[in-house]
Amino acid sequence: MSSGFALPGIETVAPAVHFPPPPPPLDPQALPHTGMLHLHDAAGQATGHLTDAAGQAAHQAADAALQVLGSLSGVLLVGRAALLGTRLLAAGAVRAAEEQRCLERRQRIAATAAEQWEAAAFAAVRVNARRHALLARVARAQALGGPPGPPPRPDVPPPLTPAGARLADLRGELARAEQALHSAERAQAAWEQRRLAAQCRLDEDHDDDWQLALRESRERALRRFSAERTADAEAGRLPRPAADRPAPGPTDVRETRRTGARILGELDPYADPEAAGLAAQAVRDAVRRAAEDPRRARIHLTEARKFVRDANRQARETREAQETAAAHYDFLVYETPEGAEDLAPAPDAVALLRRTLDEGVPLGPAERELVRRRVTERVRALESLYVQQRCADAIAELARRSGGPAGLGRGAGQEVRLDWTPPGWDPGHWLRATLLEGRLSVATMYRGGPGERTPAQSALDDERCAETRARLTELEEITEALGLEVEFTVEHTQGALPGVFGEDALVLDGVTGGAEQFPDTYPDAVPRPVRYHHANGDDRRPG
Repeated sequence: MSSGFALPGIETVAPAVHFPPPPPPLDPQALPHTGMLHLHDAAGQATGHLTDAAGQAAHQAADAALQVLGSLSGVLLVGRAALLGTRLLAAGAVRAAEEQRCLERRQRIAATAAEQWEAAAFAAVRVNARRHALLARVARAQALGGPPGPPPRPDVPPPLTPAGARLADLRGELARAEQALHSAERAQAAWEQRRLAAQCRLDEDHDDDWQLALRESRERALRRFSAERTADAEAGRLPRPAADRPAPGPTDVRETRRTGARILGELDPYADPEAAGLAAQAVRDAVRRAAEDPRRARIHLTEARKFVRDANRQARETREAQETAAAHYDFLVYETPEGAEDLAPAPDAVALLRRTLDEGVPLGPAERELVRRRVTERVRALESLYVQQRCADAIAELARRSGGPAGLGRGAGQEVRLDWTPPGWDPGHWLRATLLEGRLSVATMYRGGPGERTPAQSALDDERCAETRARLTELEEITEALGLEVEFTVEHTQGALPGVFGEDALVLDGVTGGAEQFPDTYPDAVPRPVRYHHANGDDRRPG
């Protein structure tokens, strides 16, 4: 046996992973193929350098409330949240609130730091999406004009930014933002109801019974709307009660008016005005026919109930679609921190999302598929970069434990190459991990070129190959601690593979040896993040 391979997957997103900066431009004609960087000089610099920070990351079960969310971890959580439905985001908000209550009661929280951060990040995405969708709706209402005057100006805080925040601080911001957003949504819903009421007047709008019944129904609907906008209600998502179950038909005109008022009062505040107009017209028809044809009046009231039920369902779907569009938009326009490599833009999807938020135009099936594809592509690209970072951290931790030299570089094509030398293997052998198209391979290497090996060399090759299995097991344990799912499949081949340590790559080496051979020329150079295919076959953007 000389090698093993695995398809790394992400089990949990560790909180403290940052974007690596791109390397400085290199002139291949002016520089040697191999440069050297000491590990101890790289400590405290950007993630992507092989430092003993990986050892700390493997044991980050410390106080989660004091942790700071890394830039790469943060945007990856935002992207994963954008792919979820509003119900699952609300479930994350419920978990985050319960964890905060546990802390306030000084109770033990069983969840890991990664799970707590996921819940908080999902809750932040939910708040930001609702905020963005509300502001877009208010802007559209202001542009349309008409009664009952301009909508109220929403008093909401700025968008939440999880990356760079402490978990304890983010939870406090979440609670304040939820309260402010809930008040702003209720104020907007009340204004929307007044607009609907202006469209749903009867010809005899001076009727006191009618006005009283309509006002009482509207107040009940507004209370129900506010209750349903809480995270607990959204996560549970119980079926909303129907406007009014069919009851024995009214016996006179007055009762018909009161029944019609109750039906119209059940309209969702965000109901489409056209659908509300159909319901109001059905009630008017019922009132006109009540005296001469009670049976026909009952039919019209049944129609009104159906119009209200359909309008309410459409309003809920539209609200969810707008908030989903807001979450997708916020994720696709995200820009990486200064100094990090940019993510691939998605102007086609961003334009569609901007249109639906500005104009309230729903996305068609093909447009929704395009947007979801662009979001998925960006999430997969971030996952690729995240896996690369975590694999590099795992190799660094393995090298740290063994005390041997380690190197991180970029080989030919789109691969990321990590070389390290277990204790006692130097100078003849080392291990090489290669990350290419979602596949992590670890091979036993020997210094030299292809060709016949002497019996003694072949015997030593076999000995090193036999020891590789133990190294793979240890690497699996480290990657599991770092939140990756890695299970190596052992490949039986003919001995070790020839190669050059750090071949065609910038090498980080300095734990032991090597400093005399190569000058410390580029202390800030780190490999450029690459793009490759995901393990499940999804395409990534090219590097």
